[in-house]
Amino acid sequence: MPLPIQPGFLQVGIEPMQVDAQPEENDNVEEDRYVVENTTLDLEQYAAQYSGLAKLNRLLFIADHCPMLRVEALRMALAYVMNTYNTSLYQQIHRKLQEAVTSSSSLPDAVAGAIHNVPSLDTQWIETTSKKAALKLEKLDTDLKNYKSNSIKESIRRGHDDLGDHYLDYGDLSNALKCYSRARDYCTSPKHVVNMCLNVIKVSVYLQNWSHVQSYVNKAESTPEMAEQHGKDGGQIVLTKLKCAAGLADLATKKYKSAAKYFLQANFDYCDFPELLSPCNVATYGALCALASFDRQELQKNVISSSSFKLFLELEPQLRDIIHKFYESKYASCLKLLGEIKDNLLLDMYLAPHVNVLYTQIRNRALCQYFSPYLSADMRKMAEAFNTTVPALEDEIMQLILDGQVNARIDSHNKVRYSLYVKDKSMPTNYHNVVQDPLCVKVKSMHA
Repeated sequence: MPLPIQPGFLQVGIEPMQVDAQPEENDNVEEDRYVVENTTLDLEQYAAQYSGLAKLNRLLFIADHCPMLRVEALRMALAYVMNTYNTSLYQQIHRKLQEAVTSSSSLPDAVAGAIHNVPSLDTQWIETTSKKAALKLEKLDTDLKNYKSNSIKESIRRGHDDLGDHYLDYGDLSNALKCYSRARDYCTSPKHVVNMCLNVIKVSVYLQNWSHVQSYVNKAESTPEMAEQHGKDGGQIVLTKLKCAAGLADLATKKYKSAAKYFLQANFDYCDFPELLSPCNVATYGALCALASFDRQELQKNVISSSSFKLFLELEPQLRDIIHKFYESKYASCLKLLGEIKDNLLLDMYLAPHVNVLYTQIRNRALCQYFSPYLSADMRKMAEAFNTTVPALEDEIMQLILDGQVNARIDSHNKVRYSLYVKDKSMPTNYHNVVQDPLCVKVKSMHA
């Protein structure tokens, strides 16, 4: 009899390392449910950048947050999942699609008219696929037992990998992680260790176990294989995968500056990781994290002057323009462009929980840079530059002062902000809204 695939199948006692990795309790969760109405996302082009669970997870995330794309995203996910053994996810997607169609009466006619003819639940496919999956599992398990009885280490390693691949295709991430992890005891070369680490990293990202991701990135980077292959094509591909995975883990845990540094180390010519992210993601994640955490010198040196990252930014011209406008102190234009792409960013499953935080940090950094070279600044002109009101700007500056991000005081009556010291002498000093008064002269003389 074929063995049924059960979540606990092939589980054994706890191993020295954690393999039953569960999602961590971090802030990578939206605080509130939100709906995106005005996206310009080309769903077909977007989905084509990914494969495997990455494609499915991203499509389902979009379906959950964008009514206008919900049915299209679910249709694409339903068609794609039928290339796997994941019958459970197939049924889940089909149920979501039916619910979406039922609620389509609230959508515009142009959209509602395009969502009829939902395919019926393919029970024959479910039954056939489940049987095939069980038979394949039985064969792989039998093969592995034979390899173990013959003590062939390389065959045992491949057997664990094959089982891990099968569980992953079936959607059983816990057992996939166990199988990939067990392969480490049968690795006979550094290359095998790196391959094992990449498999564990991939599943750990799906499970959102970010400490596991970082741990195995470090393990892979410390192998002799990485040192030997560093300048070779194969080594560059692996290294870029590791940097992207580490960047994703740091993004998820709000270590934005560290995340930016990792993404900036990715090599455009060797960025091939559709199971997790795309080159466009590297550009977006790296650019936003850098804007939120880098000072002017770091931004110029590591982003604007980076020949490698420049190639990533070519894929996202709006982000490239945002970075240049930010560096050129054209903050109103910069923030306007950021506002235009926000809805699309909120449909990215890894970036969405951080969009508001990143935007706040970018705006705060812009405010700090705007008046950092001046002893005083007219808040009326500053409010115009940031497309806001004077009272709102005053509140923002007050919060920056309370947070210790700027050392200044506010003259609420005259609407002037006074610096207590000059922070960044690299900024331009010929701006038109510098206010000269006796206090400024006095402060300036103190720092002469």
